[in-house]
Parts: sequence; C-alpha cells; structure tokens
Amino acid sequence: MSILSLCAYLALATASLNVSEENWPQWRGPSGNSVTTGPALPTKWSKTENVLWKTALPGWGNSTPAIWNDHIFLTTQEKDKLLLLCLSKQTGQILWQKEVSSGSPRRSGELGNDRFHDEQNMASPSPVTDGQHVWVHFGNGELACYNFAGEKIWSDNQVKKFGPYTIWWGHANSPVLFEDLLITTCMQDPKNSGKSYVLAQDKRTGSEKWKVERITGAVSEPADSYTTPLIYTHDGKSELIVFGGNQLDAYNPRTGEQLWKCNCFKGNRVISGPTLANDTVYAVQGMRGPLFAVKATGQGDVTATNILWKYTGGTPDSACPLYTKGLIFLANNDGVAVCIDAATGKELWKERLGQSFRSSPLASGDLVYFFSKEGKAFVVEAAREFKLIYKTDMGEEILASPAAVSGSLFIRTREHLYRIGSK
Repeated sequence: MSILSLCAYLALATASLNVSEENWPQWRGPSGNSVTTGPALPTKWSKTENVLWKTALPGWGNSTPAIWNDHIFLTTQEKDKLLLLCLSKQTGQILWQKEVSSGSPRRSGELGNDRFHDEQNMASPSPVTDGQHVWVHFGNGELACYNFAGEKIWSDNQVKKFGPYTIWWGHANSPVLFEDLLITTCMQDPKNSGKSYVLAQDKRTGSEKWKVERITGAVSEPADSYTTPLIYTHDGKSELIVFGGNQLDAYNPRTGEQLWKCNCFKGNRVISGPTLANDTVYAVQGMRGPLFAVKATGQGDVTATNILWKYTGGTPDSACPLYTKGLIFLANNDGVAVCIDAATGKELWKERLGQSFRSSPLASGDLVYFFSKEGKAFVVEAAREFKLIYKTDMGEEILASPAAVSGSLFIRTREHLYRIGSK
C-alpha cells in the first residue's frame, strides 16, 4: 500500500469511527437502529447520581438530540415559536437559539386536517447533521439548514410548495441524509387534497433533485405514517426504505425510482418506524398489528416471496423495534417489554416494566435501555431470559427517544435534557 493510499485509508477509518462512536447525527443514531457501538453506558443513576448536567429547555417537544462532537442540536416549541437550540455536550449550556418559524398545533375540530395529538407538537421531527450543517423540519412544513455557528443557510416550506399536511395527528417524519441529498417524506390521508411523496433536495442549497408521489391505495387514517426512512447499503448499492400507508417499499435514493414493495400490511396509521438488521426489515403493522420480518431486496412486488415470519403478540403502537444480539425487543404502549427470536419470530419473554412506553428502546453492548412515558428507566440484559439490571425514576414525562455517545446517555424529558454518565 502506498503512503498516499495508507493516509486515505486512515482518514476514512478515523471518520468512520467518529461517526459511529462519537456522534449521534440523526433520529435513532448513526445507523438509524438505536444501537450504540461506543463506550459502555452507565447502568446506575438517579435524579442526582451520575448526572453530569441537566439543562432546562424552553418549551417542549419530542425530537431526539442530534450530536456531533461538542454540539448538541435540539428542536423545541415555545408557545408559537419553533426553535432550534445548540448546546454544549460538555457543559449542557445553550450556546445559541434560533427561531426557525412559528405556528400553533390545532388541538380540536375535525380529524383529517392536521389536528395534532395532545402528546406531540410541531417539534416532533428530529434534526440531522453531517458535522458541518444541521437540518431541521417542523410540523408546519418548515425545513431549514443552519451551520454550526447558527447562521441560516437556506429554508423553504413544504406545505406552501406541495400542499397541506392532512395527516390526522400532526406531521412528525424526520429527514435523513444520503450523500449530498436531504430526503424527507410525507405520507398522509389524501383528504382535502393531501399528497404523499418522497422528496430529495440538495443539502447545501435546498434545490429539488427528485420528487416521487407515493400512492399506496390506503385512504383515510390508514394512509398516515409518522415514520422515518432507512438507508440500506448492500453489494455496492443503496436503497431508501420507506414504511407507511400499509406498504413497505424501497427506492433508489439517487433517482427516486421504486425498486420493490411489500403489501402484507392491513392495519391503520403507522407510528412505530421500521428497523433494519442485516438484510431484514422488522416493521409493526399500524395500530398494534403484527410484527413482520421482511427480507429487504428484490424487484417489483415481493409480498409473496419476502415475508420471513410474523409475530402477533404484544406489539407497540409508538416505539420502534430494536434488534441486538440476534433478538428483537419491543416496548409496547401498555408498558410491557417483549423479547423475540429474530430468526424465527418466537416470543422468548414478556414482562411488564412501566405503565406506558412511547420512547424507542436503545441497545449498548449486552444491555437494553427502556424509558417509560411516566419517567421511569429500566436497564435489561439483552438475553433470551429476562433479567432486570437496574431501574430508576427520572420524575418527568419521557416521550422522546434517547441518544448515546461518549459513554453517556442523553435523555430528553418534558422539561429538561440530561446527560447521564460516570463521573
């Protein structure tokens, strides 16, 4: 290997390590699967023990922090102000705060016209960052790009450009990055001229690169989806996997061409997002329907060929499935945790932990972390037999999913952002 090649290899390896272990750049982490490969996370904490810092947040929201080196990006809604915050990872200090847009969720009236659920507001989509810029999306359609100094680079509004959000309980899909593209989705009830689409924009300028309508045949509330796309790379190719409207499908992320689709789902709206592990997508049919294991790849309609198994036990309505150690972990809305064999779909154990789960569980090493809506945290062994390692009470409502970097947990409660780590 030449010196030049060696230097390029080391630079690539360093960058890869930085992304996977030191940063949490998007919803559910570097790979979009809620698994951290960095240093071990703490297994014991309380409101005061192992709390490195605790920062009061203006307003509230359910978005997950995006973390890059010492920068933490978080969106929130304070009255009618839609805010982007930048905090220091080391101290928790709010370094800067920008009002990106404004808007107030509609809380009453007819469904089917962007009436927000009481558990969320316009700050539900999570930020995404590439280490130089951060992109944010809000429930009023506002999409914006900022640099790390807090300067706005560009913005537009998808509602103004493409028509109203008619999703029944308020738009909440998070954007993702692929190469130089920023990709967003809108999957919703076609009532009142609502349109469903997948959109790719130049991440630097916001200019449209491609846009495809996503017509699945679902109508009324079953057409709605609050999920975030996944990027699947295999055999030198990449696929953009999208779930909603009773359809799981994949697109060429460079062109928007649909590659395959699976229509085994017959449920209602989808909140729980898909999880990709190896070559399999694990997706929960909307409204607590079956969990399906679907082989990711193929051409055209793969419904008859790519279903590996389905599980019909206690599935979640909100939290995403978690894959680790050959197992699938579920956190359902009734406060029950479930462990399933990922190869067969066989239920291995089911235990009540809290009163209710909305936050997606997180895996670190041999452990799985669960956070209940009422504010309790549970550390469970990632194993075929149930073993509770630790539990504690944060004392504040938790709906946002956690982030984890540098051996620390970042937990967003209704009022605060905590950094939990070993002192």
